[in-house]
Amino acid sequence: MFEGLKTALGIVRSLRIYYGDASRAAAMDRLYSGFVSEGDLVFDIGAHVGDRVSSFRRLGARIVAVEPQGAMVRVLRLLYGRSADISIEAVAVGHAVGRASMMINAENPTVSTVSHAFVRAARNAPGWEGQRWTKLVPVQMTTLDALIQRYGAPAFIKIDIEGFEEEALRGLTRAVTALSFEFTTIQREVALACIERCVALGYRRFNAALGESQVLVSEGWVGGEEIARWLKELPQAANSGDIYAALD
Repeated sequence: MFEGLKTALGIVRSLRIYYGDASRAAAMDRLYSGFVSEGDLVFDIGAHVGDRVSSFRRLGARIVAVEPQGAMVRVLRLLYGRSADISIEAVAVGHAVGRASMMINAENPTVSTVSHAFVRAARNAPGWEGQRWTKLVPVQMTTLDALIQRYGAPAFIKIDIEGFEEEALRGLTRAVTALSFEFTTIQREVALACIERCVALGYRRFNAALGESQVLVSEGWVGGEEIARWLKELPQAANSGDIYAALD
């Protein structure tokens, strides 16, 4: 019961952070309008409490919101369950269809993960002090290819799954027009592997946004080698952000 209360408080905190800032929402819309147009299909992998879902919806997209955590799924269904343009999938995403164990961070559920390597990297790392993963829950696992087979090819895929981004990209065998994946400076190797995977899939243009700034760091897009070099040189204190990949 106590852990459930901590999860509820963590979700309330996330809702306040992610939905309580109108200027942040406007910046998010400006950013994603470069990738998403009215009527487009978008996959939100790691939808959490649905702030990106909200932005994609404001842009007129149809959305597949993918989130394995039961508490988060209940929030998504409460907020968006009656929306005809939003489908909610209560699964994790990896390189193969199957099952996995998810490590739950009750006090900060947005960083719950199926990646043991992520938890090891976060342990006592600067900026991650106090984070604890205290519960294991079984979850179903699907792939991006399987989601595409079910819903069709999206115009954009957003991936934010706490250190499991490379595994998700391994389950994509044909590039979509554009995608993003989260990076952390405690696991640069995961993001570097994601860049390598994107290049192998045919992506040639890359950019990035730091933290929750919702602003691309460069007006001009760069190649895979250059974005990898930028990531390697990024100060540890930068902590996290998203890398964007586009075909054209």
